[in-house]
Amino acid sequence: MVEELELSVVMPCLNEAETLEVCIQTAWRAIRESGIHGEIIVSDNGSSDGSPAIAEKAGARVVHASAKGYGNALQAGIQAARGRYVVMGDADGSYDFGAIPPFLESLREGNDLVMGCRFPRYGGRIERGAMPWKHRWVGNPVLTGLGKFFFSSPVNDFHCGLRAFRRDAVVSLNLRTGGMEYASEMVMKATLAGLRISQIPITLRPDGRSRPPHLRSWRDGWRHLRFMLLFSPDWLFIFPGLIMALTGLIGFVILWPKPLAISSITFDLNSLLVSSTSFLVGFQIFLFGLFIKAYAVGKGLLPGKNYWTSLVKGNATEWGFLIGCFIALIGAGILGNAVLEWRAAGFGQLSYQESLRTVILAVTGIGLGIQIAFYGFALNILGLE
Repeated sequence: MVEELELSVVMPCLNEAETLEVCIQTAWRAIRESGIHGEIIVSDNGSSDGSPAIAEKAGARVVHASAKGYGNALQAGIQAARGRYVVMGDADGSYDFGAIPPFLESLREGNDLVMGCRFPRYGGRIERGAMPWKHRWVGNPVLTGLGKFFFSSPVNDFHCGLRAFRRDAVVSLNLRTGGMEYASEMVMKATLAGLRISQIPITLRPDGRSRPPHLRSWRDGWRHLRFMLLFSPDWLFIFPGLIMALTGLIGFVILWPKPLAISSITFDLNSLLVSSTSFLVGFQIFLFGLFIKAYAVGKGLLPGKNYWTSLVKGNATEWGFLIGCFIALIGAGILGNAVLEWRAAGFGQLSYQESLRTVILAVTGIGLGIQIAFYGFALNILGLE
C-alpha cells in the first residue's frame, strides 16, 4: 500500500540542469523546516542534459512524461503524486520554493486552488529582468483581463507558474491541454466548477538558465487566447451573433418601408440588403453558439443548467421544423406574390424601389426559415449517444 503524504511538490523539467538542484534543495529545506510530510517529484519531459540524474541525486522522485509539452509534464507529475496537496512550480530558478508553507496553509484553511500573484499592484514583486516587457505590460494583463471578464474569475495572475491545489479537486477537472495553455485551463475550469480560490503575492526572479526559455511569446499567447475563446461560447458565438442579428434586424425594420435620410446621407436599398445579411449571418452565429453551449454542457465540458441539455434532448427537431417551415412559407408567399406582379407587368421593367424591397423581404424570410428548420435537426443530432 502506497503511503499518502500531505504534500507533493511537482516540478516540470526540460533541460534544467543549471537550476534544478537549487530548486529541489530550496523545496526540501522549506518542507523540513515546516515539518511537512511531503515529497518532491520532477516530471521530466525528455531532457538531454542529465537533469533526471541531478534530480535523483538531490532527493527527488523522477517520473517521465512521454508526451512533449508543459501541460503533459505537469499531468504526469500530478498523476504520480502521493500527496493530498500539490505545489507546482517551474524548475528554472524564477520561483522561490521557500514560499511553500503559506501556500500549504491556505490549502489547509479549505481553499482548493491557491494562485501565486507576481504583479506589484496586488502585492507581488517582479525583479528587474525577470519578465519581458511584452509579457508584463501586454500579454499577461490582457489574457488575465479576458479571463476575468469571460469567466468571472477572481484570479489576478492567470499564468503564474507557482500555485498549489488539492490534488483530487484538480484531477476531477479533467484537464486536457498538453501545452502552455494548461495554466489557463486549470484556472478557467476551477472557476467554472466553483472551487474555492485564494491568492498569495510572490516574487518573480530572473531565471538562472543560460539558454533561451521554452516559452514562445506570440505562439503561446495565441494558444492561451484561443483556448479561452473556445471555452467561452457565450463570448465567442452567442453574444456577438446576437448583437449582429439585432443590429441587422433594427436596420431592416427601419429601412424596409422607405429610405432613411439623415442630413445629406441617405440609407436605401443597399443598406437594406446589408441589414438583411447582418441579420441572417448574426442569427446563424447565435444559433451555432447555442449548439456549442448545449453540447458542451451535455457532455460535462462546461457547467450549466438543465435547460441547455434539454435543447439537445428535447423536441428541437419538431419545433424547429414547424417554425422554420412556417417562416419560409411566408417568405415564399411574398416572393410568389412578387412574381405575380411581375407577370402582370408582362415580365417587363418594375419599380426598382418597390420590387427589390419585396424580394429582399421574401429572401430574408426564406433564408431564416431554412436555417431554423435544419438547425432543429442539428440540435437533436448533437444529443445522440
